[in-house]
Amino acid sequence: MAGPFGHVAALAGLLLALGAGIAAAQDGTLRALESGDASKDWRAVGRIEIGGRGFCTGALIAPDLVLTAAHCLFDRASGLPVNPSGLEFRAGWRNGRAEAYRKVRRGVVHPDYRYDAPDNIARVSHDLALLQLDQAIRLPGLHPFETGDRPRMGAAVGVVSYAQGRSEAPSLQEVCHVLALQPGVLMLSCEVDFGASGAPVFRIEDGVARIVSVVSAKAELATRPVALGTALGASLELLQGRLAAGEGVIGAAGAAPRFGQGGARESGGARFVRP
Repeated sequence: MAGPFGHVAALAGLLLALGAGIAAAQDGTLRALESGDASKDWRAVGRIEIGGRGFCTGALIAPDLVLTAAHCLFDRASGLPVNPSGLEFRAGWRNGRAEAYRKVRRGVVHPDYRYDAPDNIARVSHDLALLQLDQAIRLPGLHPFETGDRPRMGAAVGVVSYAQGRSEAPSLQEVCHVLALQPGVLMLSCEVDFGASGAPVFRIEDGVARIVSVVSAKAELATRPVALGTALGASLELLQGRLAAGEGVIGAAGAAPRFGQGGARESGGARFVRP
């Protein structure tokens, strides 16, 4: 079963917040990367195993750092942070084998993320986490991805993810589009499902694939499925600084993360429903 993944049942208020006049785009279909040749450029994307209870998607942005969604680091039943020792990153997981297996030493989530807050724009905008592996991954042909600036409305992007029904090999949607923007949030025409939480959203410029967002939730725009992504920018810089300083780190010896109470904002009456 796939890991935690928010789902939006009604988006009327949310669309008011994100902006009107969203045009339909012609998007590419999902393509399974089942062969070594097809997946060779995406080996730094992998499955994050969550203690046998599910999985998320993540991507290397440094030899020992995996970028993913914050909600992947919380236990659904208790609402508490998971023990990072129970997490494993499987880089390039495909048909029962990975390019590399690494345990997670510690992790850090955005300090303003609230796992128990109502699903809304504020929650999505902070749904970002970094995992530090117990050993760096340094292999020929497996290179961490660069990160880039937030794309403009209408920009073409792509997503590489694992998900329910396609958990044994990554899938690439090479062309989908940014439908709308809100501070910290992108609405995307990309196809995502349970397990795709934390999946990297790529913008290809000058032949280089750069991560510009991380998948946080799936949603519906009328009857059309869409995805909500968390922007990087200052949030990623904040996480990198906190991890380096040992602030709010999950799994650090003798340290416990602090998460505030409440602080969630309503988002135009939009109603989010957890699966």
